Amino acid sequence: MSSKRFLIAAAACAALAGCNTAQTHIGDESPVLGEATAYDNAIQTINPTPVYAANSTQPGSNGEVGASAVKRYRTDKVKAPEQQATSTGVGGGGGGGSGPQ
Repeated sequence: MSSKRFLIAAAACAALAGCNTAQTHIGDESPVLGEATAYDNAIQTINPTPVYAANSTQPGSNGEVGASAVKRYRTDKVKAPEQQATSTGVGGGGGGGSGPQ
């Protein structure tokens, strides 16, 4: 009778020991834990000090251009948008295969 109790107690201790280590990674600074969230945050962060090319104007720095655009809009003399050329090429389509019948 005591050997059955010993086996039951040993099995219970083994089961409880397994439960103890199941959640030990929480709170650790694992390099892969939260990697997707950190990447998403990084690519959505605006650069607080952007660098612009020397020959381009910074956004919002030229009021004369904006004022002339509003004037053209009000007098119905809006500039026509530039035509964008599309790339030419031959595209291939995939053919459908028949599956098992």
